Amino acid sequence: MGTRGTLGSWPRRGLRLAGGLLTGAGTAVVELVCVAVAGLALLCVRTWPGGWPAARRCVLGAVTAGARRLTEAERRRLARFLGHDIAADYDDRGARQYVAARWSLGLLGGLVLLAVVAGTAYGSLLLWGWFIMRDGEWITITSSAIGGLFLLFLALQGIVGVALLEGQLARHFLGPSHREALRRRIDELSTSRAGVVDAVHDERRRIERDLHDGVQQRIVALGMLLGRARRSQDPDKARALLVQAHEESRAALTDLREVAWRVYPTALDEAGLRAALEAVAERSAIPVRLEYGLTAEPGEAVRTVAYFVVAEAVTNAIKHSGAERITVALTGRETEVGSLGGLLVRVTDDGRGGADPAGGGLLGLARRVAALDGRLRVVSPPGGPTTVSAELPELPELPCA
Repeated sequence: MGTRGTLGSWPRRGLRLAGGLLTGAGTAVVELVCVAVAGLALLCVRTWPGGWPAARRCVLGAVTAGARRLTEAERRRLARFLGHDIAADYDDRGARQYVAARWSLGLLGGLVLLAVVAGTAYGSLLLWGWFIMRDGEWITITSSAIGGLFLLFLALQGIVGVALLEGQLARHFLGPSHREALRRRIDELSTSRAGVVDAVHDERRRIERDLHDGVQQRIVALGMLLGRARRSQDPDKARALLVQAHEESRAALTDLREVAWRVYPTALDEAGLRAALEAVAERSAIPVRLEYGLTAEPGEAVRTVAYFVVAEAVTNAIKHSGAERITVALTGRETEVGSLGGLLVRVTDDGRGGADPAGGGLLGLARRVAALDGRLRVVSPPGGPTTVSAELPELPELPCA
């Protein structure tokens, strides 16, 4: 993504983070009250003579239910405003501990927002303070404005810091343990490895089918035409057969180039991802609009997968969608703090929709993307439009020429 686009997105990102912290400050007050009431209730049943076990189970069940509801609300807030996706498979103890600890961080976020308001108010004295200045007060106004701007700067940094702490706190209490995270990672790698092996086998079968049904049949027809031309006693007929053989040889060469291009385009290494995608757009039977928003060339593995995502999605749209126009967009996917986090590929067509993510072509793409720890998403409601998007989490490596 270009520098202008990154700078232009900062105000929106800042407002989203501020909205998340403001909402979190409100929920922190609720959580503080709930923690105080729950602690008082548990203290009472613990010191109550005789009825502790049953009363404890009853109160603890109510506290746990309330903690889970508050935790679910916090998960939605973190995902919507702060960009933290927290898994929902946490246990009851983790939910209680998270609610007990989060209220203090929520109140800190509220204090940071108050500091932003105060810094803005004092910093704005440079604009309007001179109109109310009395004799000798210019030093006070100037120093107050400079102090306010400095406070505003620190508070804006504090917004980003608290947003990051929110995610770390949630992952600490709600995320899986280190052992469980390793187990899940091993399962993911095993699944993606098996998917890559299946994708390679599918690709080999597709190449064999293309060669057998396309190039081989044309070469057989070419040989038959040449044989008929050699056996013909009529010069005109032989000449006509040679013309047909020449046309068939050109068609066979075209098919062979198509197969080679689908295996791996040389333009991807020689001219880069943009040139390879422009070639896909030029060869398409449907108008393709390419929106290339990258300022750096991705690494070899990423650009290869990105190319095949676009090529397969465009091919599927041409064959099955009945679309009149296709849009291909590539952008740098940003993290919640504005750093470049990978590559986002999106292919959209205005066809009839109804694409099956489990189909052979899209399933092969999903396996390719998963091999890079990426995610492939297909949205294709009946009636369209169809959007195929792939997130490839790897940083660009080389500067563009």
